[in-house]
Amino acid sequence: MIKTVKWTYTGLIFLFLYAPIAVLIVYSFNDSRFRTWNGFTLRWYRELFGNAAIMQSLRNTLIIAFVSATVATVVGTVAAIGINAMKRGPKAVIMNVAYLPVINPDIVTGISLLLLFVFLNIPPGFATLLLAHITFNIPYVILSVMPRIKMLSKHTYEAAMDLGAPPYLAFRKAVLPEIMPGIVNGFLLALTLSIDDFVISFFTTGPGVSTLSITIFSMARRGIRPEINALSSLMFVTVLTLLIIINIRATPPDIKRKRKG
Repeated sequence: MIKTVKWTYTGLIFLFLYAPIAVLIVYSFNDSRFRTWNGFTLRWYRELFGNAAIMQSLRNTLIIAFVSATVATVVGTVAAIGINAMKRGPKAVIMNVAYLPVINPDIVTGISLLLLFVFLNIPPGFATLLLAHITFNIPYVILSVMPRIKMLSKHTYEAAMDLGAPPYLAFRKAVLPEIMPGIVNGFLLALTLSIDDFVISFFTTGPGVSTLSITIFSMARRGIRPEINALSSLMFVTVLTLLIIINIRATPPDIKRKRKG
């Protein structure tokens, strides 16, 4: 009885969360502009890819997402290695500071970055948007890489050096392969967050530079159009795919072997 109640409760929660998304995906194939079903069509997907404003926003989103995720991954990985080498007291302080932007509301981060760019007299545009995405992605990369570094034996690097490898080669051959799963997870997480972000992008972008989330918001204020349904469906599938990849890569090897067995 208790097990049935648990499964029913869990099912209702998932139904509440994903039923609206399912309706959105279904209506992206509706031949009518209105809520009444008028037959299956791919018309709105064709019109979506023919919309110049949306395609430009898509290009901006992908460029910003990949560049910011790459830069944040490099900076975050180096920072995680440096933080791990600190003593316990300073390490705890730095980790708390690094974790703060994760729990900080996006609107506070967006306004703070906006005020910083105004103070530095940096005109809002593509550069400020890219810097903002790099900034809020770095803490997520640090938190993704740090557990892999903690799992690594502190003698691995020293052993490679004792065997005659120079510092760079010792890091590339002995350390980097061990922490690579965390680096990949951090990159994918940063990429997903960058594509999904709206609030911080809204405060740090400038005239003529728009991401998909901002474009969708602008279009939705004039009424929900079928192209928005199609675009939202594609974004949901993309983000879901990335999250599945992250979860698969985050699964420990022993658990993967048990599942295969």
